[in-house]
Amino acid sequence: MKNYDVILFDLDGTITQPFEGITNSVAYALSKFGIEVEDRRVLAPFIGPPLLDAFMEYYGFSRADALKAVEYYRENYSVKGIFEADLYDGAREMLEGCKRAGKTVVLATAKPEAFAFRVLEKFGVSEYFDVVAGASFDTSRKDKEAVIAYALEKLGGTDKSRALMVGDRRHDAEGAAANGIKCLGVTYGYGSREELLESGVIKLASSPREVLEIITG
Repeated sequence: MKNYDVILFDLDGTITQPFEGITNSVAYALSKFGIEVEDRRVLAPFIGPPLLDAFMEYYGFSRADALKAVEYYRENYSVKGIFEADLYDGAREMLEGCKRAGKTVVLATAKPEAFAFRVLEKFGVSEYFDVVAGASFDTSRKDKEAVIAYALEKLGGTDKSRALMVGDRRHDAEGAAANGIKCLGVTYGYGSREELLESGVIKLASSPREVLEIITG
């Protein structure tokens, strides 16, 4: 695993624990459609996939209503939800250790890029990233496959055999595979071991510290 020298990290569920901010913002959006959610845990599946797809899949919204729901979500998230998160224990050390080992560190997140920059700044970890790649506010770049392709484009001329995605959901593994790179799955986020293994990850890590150990050998 030490041969991977370009490491692409997912954000939510891999570096940050965003449950409160994301689920509160989803609940806020749903309330605009008269849907009240008492137990925020049922909204955990929204952490990871593109929000547009999640509103259509989990609540049966039409594309038009899902687009409105995403707008409502961002209305709350941009001023409140973005700050309702924490770094996972050991995440800072994971990023710092990768940089110290000479890795090129990349953020590849389905969160809009402008929001991603704000999250990194909030937690004081911007300095560890060589490239930040996120989704666009429109639907032109919304899923992980497109985000990873964009990240690789920003890197320019990367040997894909030396690039590794790190993430907690099947979207990370599937997006990586679609771009010809491997994925290391993390089990401390929001995807199950079964989901990750079925999506083709090459190895599993149970903590940020284990991620660092695997990557640096």
